[in-house]
Amino acid sequence: MRLILSAGLAALMASAALADVTVETAQGPVTLPETPAKVAALDLGVADMMMALGVTPAAVPDKLYLDHLQPLAQAAAPAGTLQEPDLEKLAALGPDLIVVANRSAVKKDAVAQVAPAIDMTVDGADLIGQAKARLAALAALFGRQAEGEALAAALDGKLAALADAGRGKGTALVVLTNGPKMSAYGEGSRFGWIYEVTGLPQVEATLKSEANHGDAVSHEFIAQANPDWLFVLDRGAAIGADEPSARATLDNELVRRTSAWKNGHVVYLPADNVYLAPGGYTALSETLDALTAALSE
Repeated sequence: MRLILSAGLAALMASAALADVTVETAQGPVTLPETPAKVAALDLGVADMMMALGVTPAAVPDKLYLDHLQPLAQAAAPAGTLQEPDLEKLAALGPDLIVVANRSAVKKDAVAQVAPAIDMTVDGADLIGQAKARLAALAALFGRQAEGEALAAALDGKLAALADAGRGKGTALVVLTNGPKMSAYGEGSRFGWIYEVTGLPQVEATLKSEANHGDAVSHEFIAQANPDWLFVLDRGAAIGADEPSARATLDNELVRRTSAWKNGHVVYLPADNVYLAPGGYTALSETLDALTAALSE
């Protein structure tokens, strides 16, 4: 009898281990045959979320860019670039699941030839809501619900503190520099979530709300818009490009006339976090902290 019970228990445990797992993704719910043990994270934001949950990816992009992701260079195998995953390396690794997002999302079908793949893209004006949803989904996938809830609560605390700091502080303009070139982003655009979390409305200017690459703007445009706050992202610094910095590009007689410049309200955000790891837990937390600190001065 004892042997029969033991065999029955073993069968039950094996059945539980192989139970289907449904995860919410950017493309809807996806059912996996079991909880994955070896996961390739081909997006920096996804790798960031996994680290925050206490889960180490088996593979990550070759170049990690962000300082807080550097420990993964020793802990995980390199698997190509953000835009071009290395299928041979992935096949040699033999992951149970491959997670793509944002820049790597277009390669989902290609990497799915190696292992099941899901898209956890986070983008647009609803970045905060999407980031929370992806965090909860990954927490459930890895059986880390308690950790996920604690992280979400900490994030809510940061958002509340930022909302308090930004209350009644005037208008804002989000600008991304790419060497000497500049683009402005409005509410509802790729970086529109910055207006939402700070509570600062966009300056009165016509900007494409759905623009992924923003609107090309000049120093004259910024001077005429005259924001109370100028939130700046330096793309060159984020990717390590050898080109003029955002500070050099913006240091112009016309920009120096703005309220933002005169009052010391030109805020250079951690562009690597925002540009390369949208929705990444630590990346997002550090950005919220930077915004809160600037608006609290």
